[in-house]
Amino acid sequence: MNDGPLIVQSDKTLLLEIDHERAQDCRKAIAPFAELERSPEHVHTYRLTPLGLWNARAAGHDAEQVVDTLLSYSRYAVPHALLVDIAETMARYGRLRLDKHPTHGLVLTSTDRPVLEEVLRAKKVQGMLGTRLDEQTVLVHPSERGNLKQALLKLGWPAEDFAGYVDGEAHAIELDESGWHLRDYQRDAADSFWHGGSGVVVLPCGAGKTIVGAAAMAQAKATTLILVTNTVSARQWKEELVRRTSLTEDEIGEYSGTRKEIRPVTIATYQVMTTRRKGVYSHLELFDAKDWGLVVYDEVHLLPAPIFRMTADLQARRRIGLTATLVREDGREGDVFSLIGPKRYDAPWKDIESQGWIAPADCVEVRVTLPEGERLVYATAEPDERYRLASCTGAKTRLVEELVAKHRGEPTLVIGQYLDQLDEIAERLDAPVIKGETPVKERERLFNAFRHGEVDLLVVSKVANFSVDLPSASVAIQVSGSFGSRQEEAQRLGRLLRPKTDGRSARFYAIVSRDTVDADFAQHRQRFLAEQGYAYRIVDADDVASA
Repeated sequence: MNDGPLIVQSDKTLLLEIDHERAQDCRKAIAPFAELERSPEHVHTYRLTPLGLWNARAAGHDAEQVVDTLLSYSRYAVPHALLVDIAETMARYGRLRLDKHPTHGLVLTSTDRPVLEEVLRAKKVQGMLGTRLDEQTVLVHPSERGNLKQALLKLGWPAEDFAGYVDGEAHAIELDESGWHLRDYQRDAADSFWHGGSGVVVLPCGAGKTIVGAAAMAQAKATTLILVTNTVSARQWKEELVRRTSLTEDEIGEYSGTRKEIRPVTIATYQVMTTRRKGVYSHLELFDAKDWGLVVYDEVHLLPAPIFRMTADLQARRRIGLTATLVREDGREGDVFSLIGPKRYDAPWKDIESQGWIAPADCVEVRVTLPEGERLVYATAEPDERYRLASCTGAKTRLVEELVAKHRGEPTLVIGQYLDQLDEIAERLDAPVIKGETPVKERERLFNAFRHGEVDLLVVSKVANFSVDLPSASVAIQVSGSFGSRQEEAQRLGRLLRPKTDGRSARFYAIVSRDTVDADFAQHRQRFLAEQGYAYRIVDADDVASA
């Protein structure tokens, strides 16, 4: 027996004792290949999955490293069958390859003939393949490159794509590092992507994912299509590219609901790309409007399903996905892996924090009790109404007022999802509110006023979750969230993590109604924070003054 913090079980679960002195080192060591499932106070549960192991393999970790990690941190003997399974699962990655044949074009090859025979007989792939060239090689219809990778992943034989990329139309793009320098991890992230040709870079909010995108563009030196979550994000990307690169405003186009500019660098919103008229995606021609050399997917964990279908046809283009978390609430991480590419770079949030590039954060869950009358209404309500009732209790509104008063003068965001609740809070606090119906110009005006200290309190709906850069924010008060969304928790905490000029920590409050589904959902959301090494302190609403 070893005095390690980890218990490795034959059902592929890993139990991590978080109070152990080696727990933090262990968490960092298993993060590249294990996914956190549950994070109560004392023991966190991780799971080994094929996709997690294949992502680790694509990022340069081999089975020997994974096995060594488990053996060195495990308290008890690691089940031998599990170690064998890890080695065999990771060995599945790359047994099939997509290559460019000098005379025949795109081919699927394998040095392991039985594997090739197995997949050739699978109904899912038969329509995607052409003539058999020899025992190890079969032609692939070029238009099926993405669909084939999706199908092979589902069959448990993920193909490594060596078929290469078209350079696209050349366009001069250089980083302009006057007054700033690319950070080491940003350079490593861009290099890891470029070496792989396509894939995903995972970095904390506030760590400069846009800069990594710009660095990738400077390596590609080609026309670039950037897909972003909304118009505000599109304009922030444009400002950042003009500031950080040799690109001028005239070289960058916005393709949104209000503008349809196609330039050497074009920034389009997911919303406009997925707009349908009479059942047809009317803006698909943007993908063919130029000979793009690079496609950038911002917030890749939010990629809408139609964009996956469009991306299946873009496999000859270099693709980089940027995200703070690979967790998708729809479970389509496998499609990100096969169509955008595997994870190429992942920096733990705590590592970036220790280097001083993002602010330390203090996460506090404040629990309120529903008043007796509201508890009775909640108990007799239909299940689909209970979360709204628990989220919109007046007890939360009163606590928000108390917390805002406690942090008066500090740049503060109050975040929620129920608009009537946010309107009431905004009225009680005499604060501006930003929601979906707020015009883009008004959103930009208020966000700018907040950045420049003219406004120090904003009430925002989930429109502020995504790609909104508010570096001055130091306090966030969350009154409700999208049920158990871990990705949303990452985005909301990320609003606070820009380094503060005075070195202050950020404070993230989640107000939760005890003994309700609100508390259940909150526990699920917090898995993301636990995965990154952040711990929630839990306090009662009556004790918030000293929290």
